Amino acid sequence: MAEPFIQVSNLIKTFDTPAGPLNVLRGIDLEIHRGDFVAIVGPSGSGKTTFLNMLTAVDTPTSGEIVIGGVPITQIPQRKLTKWRARNVGIVFQFFQLLPTLTVLENVMAPMDFANVWKPRERKEIALRLLDRFGIADQAYKTPDMLSGGQQQRVAIARALANNPPLVVGDEPTGNLDRMSAANVFDLFQQLADRGTTVIVVTHDREIIRNVPKVYELVDGTIGRTTLEAAALRRTAELRATRSRLATRG
Repeated sequence: MAEPFIQVSNLIKTFDTPAGPLNVLRGIDLEIHRGDFVAIVGPSGSGKTTFLNMLTAVDTPTSGEIVIGGVPITQIPQRKLTKWRARNVGIVFQFFQLLPTLTVLENVMAPMDFANVWKPRERKEIALRLLDRFGIADQAYKTPDMLSGGQQQRVAIARALANNPPLVVGDEPTGNLDRMSAANVFDLFQQLADRGTTVIVVTHDREIIRNVPKVYELVDGTIGRTTLEAAALRRTAELRATRSRLATRG
């Protein structure tokens, strides 16, 4: 079996508070492979965002290790983490976080300019291809306020892919969308995983992740598989069996 793309070992995060130490993450161990589509669920305050901040190197753990793509990111000096993140991680936020004074096209090009991944003359074409991939190329020269919530989230996903990162994470990425738009966004995430991108989504919405193949629950600072995953795997197996029967009959 291939080596895990992400390996989390005994991850602990403790915050100092006026009331004393607050243990948010309590020794998490987790392996995620390249091309996996993973959802992490849990109630508010369970540590989901804290865990995501560890994976994206926005924050550092109290102890433990995180290895992504063979790189132990917990050992990278702080001054180098910003550049590593820009090249290796695409982040999709709940409230889109698009720059309001830039056009849709300029928003998608912004990470390219920051990380200097592509040649300057290539960036516009790459950004337009991404927008076309998500069906919003015709919105390229509009500002974000002229788009619907679902369209803005598609722009945010295109921006997250601007530097072709191997890892895309979503922090409650559908929390500000209606049910249909949310389902469409999860379909886009599945398409990314099918193409080999590792996708991790943190959410409290158990209904929208019914078809996500791998689901983990974060409770009291620890993480484990949920029954949702087993149900999703059963549905996948049933669908494959139905397709096989139809093919045999044909």
